[in-house]
Amino acid sequence: MTSLTEQPLAASKLSARGSKPTRHAYKRIKRHWQLYAVIVLPILYLIIFKYIPMAGVLIAFKDYNVVQGIWGSPWAGFKYFDQFLDSPNFWQYMKNTLGISLYGLVVGFPAPILLALALNEVRNGFFKKSVQLITYAPYFISTVIMVSILILTLSPNVGIISKLFQSLGVENTNFMGMPGLFKSIYVWSDVWQYTGYGAIIYIAALAGVNPELYESAKVDGASRIQKMINIDIPSLIPVSTILLILNLGNVMKLGFEKVYLMQNPLNLQTSEIISTYVYKVGLLSSSFSFSTAIGLFNSVINLILLVSVNFLARKLSSNSLW
Repeated sequence: MTSLTEQPLAASKLSARGSKPTRHAYKRIKRHWQLYAVIVLPILYLIIFKYIPMAGVLIAFKDYNVVQGIWGSPWAGFKYFDQFLDSPNFWQYMKNTLGISLYGLVVGFPAPILLALALNEVRNGFFKKSVQLITYAPYFISTVIMVSILILTLSPNVGIISKLFQSLGVENTNFMGMPGLFKSIYVWSDVWQYTGYGAIIYIAALAGVNPELYESAKVDGASRIQKMINIDIPSLIPVSTILLILNLGNVMKLGFEKVYLMQNPLNLQTSEIISTYVYKVGLLSSSFSFSTAIGLFNSVINLILLVSVNFLARKLSSNSLW
C-alpha cells in the first residue's frame, strides 16, 4: 500500500506526465505559429458558415414558423419527408437528377484524363500552351453567360446551328425545346467548359512521373500508346480514384443554376430535377421545412454513396479518402 507521504509524490508525477504533452504542443505551436495562423481563417470559415448552420437542419423535422423561430416551432416528425416521397412526380425528379449526374460522370470524368494524356505527348511548347489556354478559358465563363451562348447558338431563328441547317435545306429545329436533347446539351456544354480546368490536376500528376521510366521504355522500344498504358495511366490511378470518389459523392448535388436557366415549358419533362423542384415548391411558397427536408434527404444519399464508394475503393485498391 502507498503511504500517506508517497501519495503527494505520486500525484505530482502524474501531473508532470499530463503536462508534458501540453507543454510539447505549446512549444510546437510557438515554433510554427505562422503555419497555424494561416489555417485560422479557413477553420473559422468552416465553423461559422458550415458547422453552426447545421443546427438549421432541425427545421426539416418541425412546422417552422418565422415568428416562433427554430426552437419554438412545433415538432412535425417525418411529415415533410413523407410529403416529398409521396409526391406524384418524385420518381421522375429522381430519374432526371440521377440521369443527368451519371451521364455527366460517364462523359465528363474521362475527358480531362484524355486531354492530359494527349497534352503530355505534345513536344511543341507553343502548341501545347495554346491548347491549354484555349481549353482552360471556358472555365471562367459564368453560368449565365454559358446558358446565353447555348440559347443563342441553338435558337431556331437566329442560332448558328439553325442557319447551317437552313443552308442545307433542313427545317428549323428548337433544340432547347426538345426534352430528349436536354441532358446531352447540359452534359456536353459542361464537358466543353470544365475539361481544360480538370486536366490541370492530371497534368501535374504526369509531371511527377520519373523520367527514367520513359527512358527505359524508349530503350525497350515501346510505342507512345504502350508508354501511356504502362506508365502514364498507372501514375494517374491514385488521383483519378480520389476524384471519382468525390464525384460519386456529389451525384445528387446537381447544379441548380444552369438547369433552371436552361428550363422552358417544352423540356420540363426531362429538365425538372430535385433542386429546381425544391426552389419552386419549397422556397417560392416559403415552405422552409419542406425544402430543408429535401436538402437533408439529398445530403444523406450523397453521404451513403461517398462512404460506400470509398469502402469499395479501399477494398479493391490501396487508394481511398480514408
